[in-house]
Amino acid sequence: MRSKPQCGINLKLIVLFCSFLLLFLILILRSNLSSPLKTPSSSSTTISETHLSNSTTDQPQVPKCPSLEVPFIPTCTKTPPSLANALIHYATTNITPQQTFKEISVSARILAKKAPCNFLVFGLGLDSLMWAALNHGGRTVFLEEDQSWIDQIKERLPNLESYHVVYDTKVHEAEKLFEHGTKEECKTVSDPRFSKCPLALKNLPGDVYDMEWDLIMVDAPTGYFDGAPGRMSAIYTAGLMGRNREEGETDVFVHDVDRVVEDKFSKAFL
Repeated sequence: MRSKPQCGINLKLIVLFCSFLLLFLILILRSNLSSPLKTPSSSSTTISETHLSNSTTDQPQVPKCPSLEVPFIPTCTKTPPSLANALIHYATTNITPQQTFKEISVSARILAKKAPCNFLVFGLGLDSLMWAALNHGGRTVFLEEDQSWIDQIKERLPNLESYHVVYDTKVHEAEKLFEHGTKEECKTVSDPRFSKCPLALKNLPGDVYDMEWDLIMVDAPTGYFDGAPGRMSAIYTAGLMGRNREEGETDVFVHDVDRVVEDKFSKAFL
């Protein structure tokens, strides 16, 4: 008669054990399913987070270039080489750019809207790497009067695209050139290579004429003494290039407009 109660007790134990086992399995499954949604712990480094996120193939794709209208979402893309080089360069030198913060901000605001774009700069200076980095993904070309300076810059910053330009003007000729600029031959809009105006630069690299430039910055050649080339031709040619393009607009910036020549020629030809 005792065998029946023992069987009942054993059956209850078996049912209880199976229920516990089933509950344990459910907890394990729930834990595994929820683990990918956990955020990284505060002790994780940025590199680790980036690597893990980049290696997860089932994560939704995030646009690499989010528009300004939506919240910024960090991506797993590398720092652009132009930006990395600029950060390293300016962090390891005591030499500052040639323009002031206020002056740079004027051009940078327009560049932020248009970049990546075609950006032509008259002058190869200490700020050239900054302009190239701000125009990452676009084409930034520098025109420089001093070949030895180009060689020095290329040795340190070989990725900058620069070309040597010879100017045949002098600052003391500014008034005479300005008079030429008022003649009909200088009012005609055409390719600078074929212009009859003595202010037009005709010896630039061919690719410079063929490109439609979205921004042109005139920060060269030298113009602070009478024997210097002056920026008369650079200003006139920049204006001619902007008007001669087939479509779109060109923004032209001129540095040192506190000087008489730069101010006069900018107002007349831009």
